[in-house]
Amino acid sequence: ELQTDGNRSGHMQNGELVFGPEVNEEAIRIIAAQLAQIGDQFDREIKARVVNDLVQHFLNENLSGEEITQRMSEAVEGLARAIPSGMEQEKAMLVLAMVLTKKIVNTMPSLLQRAFSTTVNYISQQLHNYIIRMVSA
Repeated sequence: ELQTDGNRSGHMQNGELVFGPEVNEEAIRIIAAQLAQIGDQFDREIKARVVNDLVQHFLNENLSGEEITQRMSEAVEGLARAIPSGMEQEKAMLVLAMVLTKKIVNTMPSLLQRAFSTTVNYISQQLHNYIIRMVSA
């Protein structure tokens, strides 16, 4: 698996760095480039109101992580309904979640940690199997 900086993940075992299972890094880069291209298109189409609503939810410290993840899920699903039928729904939802996170953080940089962890939780809960299938293909 790739880290956010593009490097493979690993951990220390008996004082030596051990990497996760082998993956086709070139395939990962191609997938990432495709997702980035789709993300650029979505970035232009997402209305500021959707982003501002999510920012307000993230700022509400009374909401639990689960509640914010649910708000993220609702926003992604609402935006995904407007996606052309030619695109895989799961791919659209993955990209929308990432673009929304970027827009939230650009609007309110102090929300970086909370927005990132919420997005990771959302993707892990909703799209984990899709990501495994996409990388395995």
